[in-house]
Amino acid sequence: MLGDLKVDLVGLDATGVADEVAETGSSYEDNAVLKAEGYAKLTGEMVLADDSGLEVDALDGRPGVLSARYGGPGLTDEQRVQKLLEELKDVRGWKRTARFRAVVAIAGAGVPGGVQTKEGVVEGSIAHQPIGKNGFGYDPVFWIASQAKTTAELSGDAKDALSHRGVAVRKMLPVLQQILG
Repeated sequence: MLGDLKVDLVGLDATGVADEVAETGSSYEDNAVLKAEGYAKLTGEMVLADDSGLEVDALDGRPGVLSARYGGPGLTDEQRVQKLLEELKDVRGWKRTARFRAVVAIAGAGVPGGVQTKEGVVEGSIAHQPIGKNGFGYDPVFWIASQAKTTAELSGDAKDALSHRGVAVRKMLPVLQQILG
């Protein structure tokens, strides 16, 4: 998604930083900013970080900011999906509305105001069972009506084109282009 920028992009593992910035915020934006600012400080580089999650209307927005930790520590993605499906077992049809939400943050030297954030959202619903093998997390149960597929059935390029993270990153591109000149 950032391949056209005239900058060397590296993953955190390539920086040699072993410390992990704790996601202690109460919102996606809080956590994205914590990670961007924390890793910018640890690396001395400009850092783009994100936080995202699944919000299910019938569950009052859960799992939300705790999506990756839903159900407690040690659960696999499949176990989290099964927990979600169990909680929704009596919820039928269009009452299973949900959305994926992501916030990307950029922090470091040269970033206007020290940090910038952008949000992306994709609306969908929760399927009654997992479908598809691509992706991770809740992708096998996140149904996108316009595609007539779960996000786990989409190719990587198709998912990037409409995903919450893709939307947020595309909104961030003008900021990145301004910073990079």
